Amino acid sequence: MKKQAIFIILLITCALGVRANDSITVSASDLQALMQRVERLEQKAAQDSVSQQIGRSKQSEASAQKSEPRRGRFTIGGYGEVTAKHCWYSNNYLRYGQHPEKYANDHFGEFDLPHVVIYLGYDFGKGWSVGTEIEFEHGGTESAIEIEEEEGGEYESEIERGGEVALEQFWLQKAFNRYAIIRAGMQVVPVGGLNAHHEPTEYFSVYRNEGEFTIIPSTWHEVALTFMGSTPNGWHYQAMFLPGLDSDRFNRKNWVKPGAGSPYEFKLANVFAGAARVDYTGVKGLRLSLSGYCGNSFRNTLSKSNAELDASAYKDVKGTVSIGAFDFAYKDYGVVLRGSFMYGHLSDAAAITQYNISMRKGSVSSKQWVASDALAAGLELGYDFFSLNKKLVEKKQSFYVFGRYDYYDSMFRYDNQPTDMYAWCGRHRAAVGINYFPIKQIGVKAEFSYGILKQGTRADGTRGKLYNDEPQFAVGIVYAGFYQL
Repeated sequence: MKKQAIFIILLITCALGVRANDSITVSASDLQALMQRVERLEQKAAQDSVSQQIGRSKQSEASAQKSEPRRGRFTIGGYGEVTAKHCWYSNNYLRYGQHPEKYANDHFGEFDLPHVVIYLGYDFGKGWSVGTEIEFEHGGTESAIEIEEEEGGEYESEIERGGEVALEQFWLQKAFNRYAIIRAGMQVVPVGGLNAHHEPTEYFSVYRNEGEFTIIPSTWHEVALTFMGSTPNGWHYQAMFLPGLDSDRFNRKNWVKPGAGSPYEFKLANVFAGAARVDYTGVKGLRLSLSGYCGNSFRNTLSKSNAELDASAYKDVKGTVSIGAFDFAYKDYGVVLRGSFMYGHLSDAAAITQYNISMRKGSVSSKQWVASDALAAGLELGYDFFSLNKKLVEKKQSFYVFGRYDYYDSMFRYDNQPTDMYAWCGRHRAAVGINYFPIKQIGVKAEFSYGILKQGTRADGTRGKLYNDEPQFAVGIVYAGFYQL
């Protein structure tokens, strides 16, 4: 239509140039030249239109880039907790001794910064990236050299604040594609629900759940080599090679937890271990996870050489630590349901107990009994009442009322110990509370919990409660967030 209109306009223009009494003659060559001129004009008009469209597209892209900045390569973030609690039980180290009734009316309170973590990461491109995480536990440490005026001006070293500062993560990573990623360095061992999801916005309690936190390291971090990846249909997997735990440091209250640390400037690696985790997130709002760990622990020591151990009664002792765990989370329709179950076994537990107790004074060993089996289970359920209000949902605020139950026992089974002197290591814990999130990254928590200690055989031979129960009220303000710059 456009071509025909231009042709008609040109004919009319030519006709206007001829006097009315003159005849009009148009040859075939004239018509052909006229048609070629029309086509050139049409092509120029089309090119101008395309140029205008490209210009508008570039302007819209520039505008979009200004309004939505591109994804950065630098990641900064972390998490932290400010907590306070009052406990209607004793914190005396003898409260689990032969006369617990002496401490029945004791109570105490605490203000604390359990964990403050700073995370820094950078994406170098071509699949290479680095991640670092520094943790300050209980406010870190403060020490100073001071001049004591009351003692003749002597110089003294003072510890002004207890706590710990630790490099929890430092790893380098190469991602070949989504299916194959290799990571090397200090990193989290993802065994159990707590290690994999330890940020304070990932659980309702003011403090980390007592079960997993008590019997295995948390947050468990080791220098390790990891292969991991994920599939488009919601499967995520990790396989890790790492040094074994140190059985010298196992104890009755925390089972194998202390064995992950090292009192030396290096981590002993006389024995090795493997850890693995598989998560499935293919159903909306649901995560199902299996994880495990297996490795020897007995010869990861500096106390005796391998030759000495081979020539002793401990030549066949390995101290194999095996841990299996299942955890899950469901979040939808205002409901959050989380749960976990963990069971652990230590081979040669009686021999390790005997070896640790016989270690010389000043050794790193706690010289305590250690169990052959330990377990921990927990379940929490919360409902977001703000999900019933559309305006609050749009503001991304939430208010959860929750309940939680835990059962754990760090001395679930142990050999050659006929009494119930470690019944206090097993307990039930029930809690109720609230979580208010004015924004996604910040939460305010309050919780009342009641610890019911395991029953046992009393001195008179009767069966019943051996130790005082442990009620507690706690509040906290928590933060967790990660941002790309």
